[in-house]
Amino acid sequence: MKLSQKVILGLAIVAAAGIIVYITKKRADTKLMLAQIADEGYETANDVLFPGKKIQAKHLRYGPVIPDQDI
Repeated sequence: MKLSQKVILGLAIVAAAGIIVYITKKRADTKLMLAQIADEGYETANDVLFPGKKIQAKHLRYGPVIPDQDI
């Protein structure tokens, strides 16, 4: 294997590891934020606790809700 191929392969491995660490940290931060919101209770709004962040959870609901009938 040529030296240039080794360098490219090494950079690709480092980049892949960095992306995996970033995604894992992002997910952990989101779970931590949701857990903190749950501890505060549904009456405390998310925008009050975290004014600069948006949560993009698919089925996130605040407050008492009527469950879906198609479960």
